[in-house]
Amino acid sequence: MFQQTRAAEQLYLLRNISKMLHSFTVNPAHFHAFQTSIEGIDIPERLNFPFHYTPHKIALIAASELRHYLETQQEWEHDFGTHDPSIVGKMFGVLVVKNQQGDLGYLCAVSGKLAGHNQHSKFVPPIFDILDEDGFFRRGEAIISEINERIESLKKSSEFLHAQHQLEEAKERAALEIGECRNFNKQQKKERDLIRKALDAEAPQHDYSEQLRRLEQQSINEHYRYKQLKKEWIEKLTLLEEQWAVFEHAIDVHKEERKQRSGALQQEIFDQFYFVDQELRRQSVKDIFMLHEDGKPPAGAGECAAPKLFQHAFLNGLTPVALAEFWWGQSPKNEIRLHGNYYPACRGKCEPILGHMLQGLEMDENPMLNNPGEGKSLSILWEDEHIAVVHKPHDLLSVPGKMVKDSVRTRLADLYPQATGPLVVHRLDMSTSGVMLVAKTIEIYRILQRQFEQREIKKQYVAWLDGIVTEDEGQIDLPLRVDLDNRPRQLVCFEHGKNALTRWTVLERSEGKTKIHFFPITGRTHQLRVHAAHTLGLNIPIVGDDLYGKPSTRLHLHAERIEFLHPITNRWVAVESLPNFDLIR
Repeated sequence: MFQQTRAAEQLYLLRNISKMLHSFTVNPAHFHAFQTSIEGIDIPERLNFPFHYTPHKIALIAASELRHYLETQQEWEHDFGTHDPSIVGKMFGVLVVKNQQGDLGYLCAVSGKLAGHNQHSKFVPPIFDILDEDGFFRRGEAIISEINERIESLKKSSEFLHAQHQLEEAKERAALEIGECRNFNKQQKKERDLIRKALDAEAPQHDYSEQLRRLEQQSINEHYRYKQLKKEWIEKLTLLEEQWAVFEHAIDVHKEERKQRSGALQQEIFDQFYFVDQELRRQSVKDIFMLHEDGKPPAGAGECAAPKLFQHAFLNGLTPVALAEFWWGQSPKNEIRLHGNYYPACRGKCEPILGHMLQGLEMDENPMLNNPGEGKSLSILWEDEHIAVVHKPHDLLSVPGKMVKDSVRTRLADLYPQATGPLVVHRLDMSTSGVMLVAKTIEIYRILQRQFEQREIKKQYVAWLDGIVTEDEGQIDLPLRVDLDNRPRQLVCFEHGKNALTRWTVLERSEGKTKIHFFPITGRTHQLRVHAAHTLGLNIPIVGDDLYGKPSTRLHLHAERIEFLHPITNRWVAVESLPNFDLIR
């Protein structure tokens, strides 16, 4: 294994050196010159931050040319869900690059395989091609397939099936006969108990010792027969199990061999699955993920578009300029991906990989490090000595984040230094504005929390949706859970999701958009945003939703009204706050 790995590394370096030398004289394969004029367009000085960005104009031009290719090409056939709704679309990416001569062009990539293949003239190759017919993966896969066939052949053999049938039939007969014997003995015992009671009721001068002795002997005999029956069946079943175990052992041997070969094949992939940075420093996928999550690379790590693009650029001496990724085709059932929309690189799979690949590269600062709530005021709408209701501006966090500490909670802590407890009774998304309930003591906090848990508190939101809702009212019931590979996005998941229920009513339709009231019954993270955008919900995202729709000046979602039972006065209190946005014209 060591010699094979060493040889593979040498071959890898030779190929890379060859590609680099080639790139100094001509454009490398998959380098596409712009067909659209880019004259007069300012070229970005730094690469955009891949996990939160607005695509640069030059990247949009490259993406537009790729979209045209997808709409007109006849080189391959792939259903993106247009005809078969069970098939979902694909994420595509473009990376604008500069070659050694200073010419601008772009690379294209697709996440995963396309049309059953990994090699396409338009797209950069995969980092490791498991579909290579001459590669070790295909050879290893063929051996594992052969083992699977052996296992299936054994399971379907007449000898195995006969031994299995005999054993199952014997177990059924044993259970039946032993059960009948046990029930017979119980019935006999009841009859003997009745006889003994009858004898005890007779005059004490009669001697019933002989009758009692016979009853006792009868009990002993029945118990002996029951034990003998169980023993006989144990011996029969043991013999049949031994005969069946011969076949089962053979199957287990093959399964163990399959397990060992699968593990070795996966390890070989890890050993040869390397990512490079701009200095061609390599790091294996296994080493990259060693310090993340459970220490193992997630399925599909490295098969996304972004790592493919940077790998090809670095191996061919190309300088990255701007990145853009977009979804093409039908959205998956559990998450929200809108056809043609741009999306950042995923965090679960790509963030650790790109953390290595982009080290030392001049890049835009992570915008999540900035405080978008700075300079936005938090106002008090209603308060007494126990409770306050505040208006949270959009882009201010409800509670401190990992990077940004400024939040409703930290500001309230300064405003009410004598308050006890966490203050904030519930949360709003950072991008959502509106009313929030605040408890000034821990006792009040706990009471209001119970009101939320028991769904006694009434909430009303107003939003503009980026499309027309044809019905006037309805209810959405879609369970939600966090997207583990792409936090903080949420997924619809009927297996592991928490129940999420929303009622809604249309208020207005204007200029291709819908103004709507949301009444959330539950309070899940991003509940209204997902219920609006998901195909099983309203299938229309909220205006300005940069996670589930299209970015705009802001998210057009506002917590307009809250109604709660005051724990001290025992009276209902309703507080409203009008939104500071209207239909974008």
